[in-house]
Amino acid sequence: MEKRLLGRTGEHLSVVGFGGIVVMNESPEAAKEIVAKAVDRGINYFDVAPSYGDAEEKLGPALEPYRNGVFLACKTTERTFEGAWRELNESLKKLRTDHFDLYQFHAVTTFEEVNAIFAPGGAAEAFEKAKKEGLIRYIGFSAHSEEAALAMLEHFDFDTVLFPLNWASWLKKGFGQRLYQKAKERNMGILAIKTLAKRSLEEGEEKRWPKCWYHPVDTYEEASLALRFTLSLPVMAAVSPSHQEFLWWMCEVIEKQGVEITEEEIETLKKMAKSVKPVFPLHQEG
Repeated sequence: MEKRLLGRTGEHLSVVGFGGIVVMNESPEAAKEIVAKAVDRGINYFDVAPSYGDAEEKLGPALEPYRNGVFLACKTTERTFEGAWRELNESLKKLRTDHFDLYQFHAVTTFEEVNAIFAPGGAAEAFEKAKKEGLIRYIGFSAHSEEAALAMLEHFDFDTVLFPLNWASWLKKGFGQRLYQKAKERNMGILAIKTLAKRSLEEGEEKRWPKCWYHPVDTYEEASLALRFTLSLPVMAAVSPSHQEFLWWMCEVIEKQGVEITEEEIETLKKMAKSVKPVFPLHQEG
């Protein structure tokens, strides 16, 4: 598994990241098998959040034997000091660790959230306290709004950003390109989510994949194009979607094809993008 330098942190992460939601609703035994298989295939970057159902409870025991050799990231949607501090400590207990390598403000979407995070008594104060006490090593955020993400960068010198970088939204809407440029200028670690997203669900459409709120790629071939497109950008790692089938597809792509993508393949994706309704932007931004 190829590893890339995470911005200015000095850490090297596997280009495929383990999305913690993969083990949500799995039995403890199955979770342990999935995590062991992922580590065996070279994955050293694991990302989870309290909002992923019982994923923390399942991932903690499964990851415990490998904890010293992996990079563990967690997140919080809490926006106050009190809420973020409480949730951080709850997550540490569930994940059976004394620290997180990366802790992130999760799913920042509005300017109101940005302002709340950095207000007196906001979550940013909890993050700073946690870093001083050695509970977290690096500070980042995830966002679904490019405008909110750019606003976050005005407030703090973040180590990382976790953001949707996928072929359909990028090629059809240019979604993420301004943020990507800013993050690159700052030598931040750029981490991708929704790499295998294909399109929004139609109204009333039945989900093929219960833990996905969008329609992902349909085939291994599409997964290969999607992953290699994202990794052709200065992205350090792409976090897997919510079902293990996609995680293994991503591993297989790296093992068999590597990360390179041709101009012809990018042209193929451009044609595909014309006929789909991208998942992002989620709403009219401005």
